[in-house]
Amino acid sequence: MRLFLAAVVLTVLGLLGVGYSWVQSPLDLDTPVVDVSIAPGSSARQVANSLAEAGVHANPSLLYWWFRLSGQSRAIKAGSYELEAGTTPQSLLHKFVNGDQALRNVTLVEGWTFVQVREALRKAQHLKPDSAPLSAQELMGQLGLPNLHPEGRFFPDTYSYAKGSSDIAVLQRAMRAMDQQLEAAWSLRNPQVPLKTPEDALVLASIIEKETGRASDQGLISAVFNNRLLIGMRLQTDPTVIYGLGESFDGNLRRADLVADTPYNTYTREGLPPSPISMPGKTALLAAVQPAASKALYFVARGDGSSEFSESLDAHNRAVNKYQRGQ
Repeated sequence: MRLFLAAVVLTVLGLLGVGYSWVQSPLDLDTPVVDVSIAPGSSARQVANSLAEAGVHANPSLLYWWFRLSGQSRAIKAGSYELEAGTTPQSLLHKFVNGDQALRNVTLVEGWTFVQVREALRKAQHLKPDSAPLSAQELMGQLGLPNLHPEGRFFPDTYSYAKGSSDIAVLQRAMRAMDQQLEAAWSLRNPQVPLKTPEDALVLASIIEKETGRASDQGLISAVFNNRLLIGMRLQTDPTVIYGLGESFDGNLRRADLVADTPYNTYTREGLPPSPISMPGKTALLAAVQPAASKALYFVARGDGSSEFSESLDAHNRAVNKYQRGQ
């Protein structure tokens, strides 16, 4: 009897040793990196079968019992995962339980238009192009705002996503981020600015974003536009004209373009254009509602990325001669 019990104990210890060695040993993979997708609600057995189908050379039954005996089978999270060489059953389960998904990034840049945003999403790696067949308005409908112009509605930032995610989900996050940033900026607005709504602030911020890449100049540029709005002077800003030209703009803004009336021509129309013209970043949003303390009504590019600001037309003309005409 004692010999039998000893044999049983040795057998159990042997099995435990083999099991421990197995969970610590690297799994054999079809390729250096194997992609595994776990659907929501998958059982431990379905997860084990998915691994085998994806190219993990391990007995699905062994994987299933490992998940069950670990006591963590119900903690496995759905998602898209990458398994690399050296992955063991133990590290595999740890990855699934912690939801350590394979992530990619897409960056939306300050000053981009909606067309550029869509192009960036189209080129993003392993991002499902669910928005590709949709028109701009159909896409905004999917985002819950069917009657809203899409320009400027998405906050420029870097967004991480799991492989196989929908590009619409990324846009939803970017839209929520813009709503939050705009709300925060509006709450800090100078009560003296003539902007009546957060929408006005978003439109003006989009113009400021396109007028300069220098955050240090944005407050002064905001002052120029806010000052003009206060006295009923037209904004007369080239980026809005260019936006209104759309695809017909060939990179050369002509005098005829400045007098051709469109809803976005701020040389021919007073006030703000009907929508944003780009994605403003945080500094542009804040500049729109917190302009610098300045009476400037004009500015001209110096040629080094900065601008010269003037309070009078005579001073502005002298600055134009100096920086644009080389006089």
